[in-house]
Amino acid sequence: MTSTAAAVLMDRLGLSADELCRALGIDPLSVIAGDVDDKPQLPILLALTEEAAERAGEEVLRRWLRANGPHGRPVDHLLAGEYAAFEDDLAGLAERGFILRGGRR
Repeated sequence: MTSTAAAVLMDRLGLSADELCRALGIDPLSVIAGDVDDKPQLPILLALTEEAAERAGEEVLRRWLRANGPHGRPVDHLLAGEYAAFEDDLAGLAERGFILRGGRR
C-alpha cells in the first residue's frame, strides 16, 4: 500500500487530509512518506468502498458519508475507528441505496 492508495481513499470518500489520518490512525508525515504499509485498515477500506463507489458513484458516496443514517453518520464511525459500524453502514447503503430525508416544514 502506498500514499497513492491513501489518496484514492481520500478522494473516493471526500475526506480531508486530517480526516484521512484520523480514519487510518496515522500522522500526516506517514502519508507523505508513504509509510502506510503497516495499516491494515487502508486496503480493507479501499475494498469495502470500491463496490459502493461503483454502484452508487463516488459523488453519492461522498454525500452519503456525511448524511445522517439509521445509526448515525458513517463519517463519525470511520473517524472513530468503528470499522464494523462503518461496514454495517455500507451494507445498509447497498441494501437501501442512498436516501435523503427532508425535515418537516
